Amino acid sequence: MNKNNYCVIMAGGIGSRFWPMSTQKFPKQFHDILGTGRTMIQQTFDRIKQTVPIENIFVITNTEYAELSHQQLPELPIENIVGEPMMKNTAACNIYMVNKIADLNPDANVIVLPADHLILKENAFIEKVNQAFDFASKNDVLITLGITPTRPDTGYGYIQFSEKQDSDFFKVKTFTEKPNLEIAKSFIETGDFLWNAGIFIWNVKSIQKAFAEYLPEMTQEFVSCEYNSYREIVCIETIYPKVEKISIDNGILEKAKNVYVIPADLGWSDLGTWTSVYENSEKNEDNNSIDSKTVLTYNSKNNVVRIKKGKAAIIDGLEDYIVVDTEKALLICPRNNDQLIKNYVLDLKNFKKGEKYM
Repeated sequence: MNKNNYCVIMAGGIGSRFWPMSTQKFPKQFHDILGTGRTMIQQTFDRIKQTVPIENIFVITNTEYAELSHQQLPELPIENIVGEPMMKNTAACNIYMVNKIADLNPDANVIVLPADHLILKENAFIEKVNQAFDFASKNDVLITLGITPTRPDTGYGYIQFSEKQDSDFFKVKTFTEKPNLEIAKSFIETGDFLWNAGIFIWNVKSIQKAFAEYLPEMTQEFVSCEYNSYREIVCIETIYPKVEKISIDNGILEKAKNVYVIPADLGWSDLGTWTSVYENSEKNEDNNSIDSKTVLTYNSKNNVVRIKKGKAAIIDGLEDYIVVDTEKALLICPRNNDQLIKNYVLDLKNFKKGEKYM
C-alpha cells in the first residue's frame, strides 16, 4: 500500500431521519442498519483499509462519539479518532483534518468518506479510489466520485460534467443541491449529470491552496494550531465557535476551477431514509423488509419493519409503511412520508412529555 495515501471518515452526523433507531446519543453510523453483522462505520472502515494503511485512517466525529468510535473500531490507534467540539458542517472538519495530516506527511493524498453510506461493489470502489489517488498525487486537482444515476431522485445532489480529461476523469461544470422532480428528470435525460456521493480525494497541498483562496478566514484560524501536539485540542476548542458553518461543497467545490469527477457505478446508496433501507434490504414473499423472526404479518405488503429484539409483533393490513419500535419510542408512518421524520423529531422535542424520549 502507498504510505502517502490517507483516509478521513466523517462520522459526526445525528441521522435524525432514522429516528427512533438513530438518536442523538447513538446515531445512525454506529448501527447495523441492514443486519450484516457490521455497523455502517465498521463497513466503511473495512472497505477503505483494503487500499489505505490502517495507521493512515482517521475518524473525525463529535467529541461525544469519540469513545463509541473507538469501541467500534478497536484496530485504529486511539489518536486517529478525532473529536470536534461542535458541529460546523463539513468545511471545518476538512480543513482541520487536512492540516493535521499535512503536519504528519506534507505529500499526503487524502480520501474523505461519509461513515454511513452503502457500497455494494467494493472492487469497483477500490479501483476508482486508486485511480483518484494516482491522479491527485500528480496534479493540482480536487476530485469527487460521481455515482451513475439510476432514477430522477430528489434526495441527492447532482454533479454536471463537461470536458473530458482522459478516459476516467471529467471536468466538473456545476453542482446542484437536491432538485425538484421535474429538474431531476431533465438531468437524467441529458446524460451529463451524476449523483454527488460526498466522496472526495485530493492532495493536501491542493486542498490547502483551495481553502486559502476561497475560505481565507477559516484558513487563518486553523493555520495557527500546533497539530499533533498536546496544545491541539485547546486550540481547536477555541477556533470552532468562531468559524463559519458551511459545507465543503458550498465553500470550496462550487467555486474552484480545478474540480474533476470520476463517474462510478458502485452499487451506492447514502441510506438516508428508511425507504432507502427498504430498497437495499432483503424482503420476504410479500415484499416486507423485516429483521426479526418474531413478527407475523397478515394482508401486509411493502413495509419496512424493525422491532426490538425479543419482542413479538403482529401487523395486519398495513401497506407501504415504516414500523420501527425501540425501547423508548415507536414510529409508524407511511413510507412516502419518510422525509418528514426530521420534522416529527423536532415536534417531539418541543412536546414537553416527549423530551425524555430524545
